[in-house]
Amino acid sequence: MLLKFSPKRWPAVLIITLIAVLQPVGADGQSAQYRNISFSEFSHWLADKDFLLINVHVPYQGEIAGTDLLLPYYLVARQEEKLPADKDAKLVVYCLTGPMGHAAAESLVQLGYTRVYHYAGGMRDWVRNGGALIDRKNP
Repeated sequence: MLLKFSPKRWPAVLIITLIAVLQPVGADGQSAQYRNISFSEFSHWLADKDFLLINVHVPYQGEIAGTDLLLPYYLVARQEEKLPADKDAKLVVYCLTGPMGHAAAESLVQLGYTRVYHYAGGMRDWVRNGGALIDRKNP
C-alpha cells in the first residue's frame, strides 16, 4: 500500500528520510554515535584514566590536566595519523563550551571510532565545578 502525504508534509518526510539514510551505522547495525558525558562522570573517569583525552578548542585557552592531545576540531579528519589505529579505543573530546567538541566527536564517529565521548560542558564547566586549567604554552 502506498502512503499518501499532503504537499505540506513532503519537506518533513524528506528530512526524516535523509536523516535515517545518512546516519552512520556500526558493525552491529546500531547507529554509530558518540555520547555526551557530564562533569561528574568525566571527573570519575579522570581518577582512573583509561582513555585518550583530546582538547579540540581553538584558539588555545588552556587545558584540563591529563590531556593527551591538542587537535583543532576542524583538523580531526585530516590528522587521523595522530589518533589511535584501534577504532575501538576510548576517546574523550572537549573544548571550551561544547560546540567544537561536538564537531570533533562527529568527525571521530565518521572516521569509524566506536567509543567516542564528549565532555559537553568543556573547560568552562570544569572550572565552574572547581577544576583548574593548565597552560602548557605559558608554564
